[in-house]
Amino acid sequence: MTTLRKPLEESARRAIAARTEALFRASGALRDGHFVLKSGRHSDAYLEKFQVLQDPAATSELCGFFAAAARLDDGSAAVDLVAGPTTGGVILAFETGRQLGTRAIFAEEIASPEGGTRREFRRGFEIRRGERVLLVDDILTTGGSLLAMIPAVEALGGEISECWVLVDRSGGLGTLTSPSTGRVYPLRALWQLELPTYEPGSATCPRCAAGERAVKPGSSGTGMAGAPA
Repeated sequence: MTTLRKPLEESARRAIAARTEALFRASGALRDGHFVLKSGRHSDAYLEKFQVLQDPAATSELCGFFAAAARLDDGSAAVDLVAGPTTGGVILAFETGRQLGTRAIFAEEIASPEGGTRREFRRGFEIRRGERVLLVDDILTTGGSLLAMIPAVEALGGEISECWVLVDRSGGLGTLTSPSTGRVYPLRALWQLELPTYEPGSATCPRCAAGERAVKPGSSGTGMAGAPA
């Protein structure tokens, strides 16, 4: 596994986190309400990443932080390609790859023959054996999207260098363990954000207890997720 640059000094890490937060807040991406996250858990705050990603200048700046971490001390790219999951990860992978001068690809979520879903590289995308891969994504809550990416990369013989996200709201996972091979990969974030999440239901979620309807944000808009549990 390729080792990228040493971790940033604390002052630099804080500066990047502050700038990332400023870009999210300026775009109106941090929203208050009663939301159902992709994981199924409830939250009283939601990050709508596409409010940031619709701004090419902001996206380019954020991907610049990814790209800087994926360069060797001589300025050359320490990876051969950048990969991300649909949907936000597509934008981030291609802009990061543009800045590094590498290829950029994405993996789609498809139905698995065993049931459930899995990630797969389609549309002619390939990873040659031994190629160094930087995985990028937008918001990490449980790590599910990136965890599903790892077996897809490993199956093609790629070597994952690191996994980067814009915002980590998981509580600080720090690493991701491959569900296929058990290998452990470093996980980095530009901004770590503490936003509590709750199991749905009046016994665990304060907004459910208050009788507020939950909405499921994202590609389906703000459609109602049903009556409170």
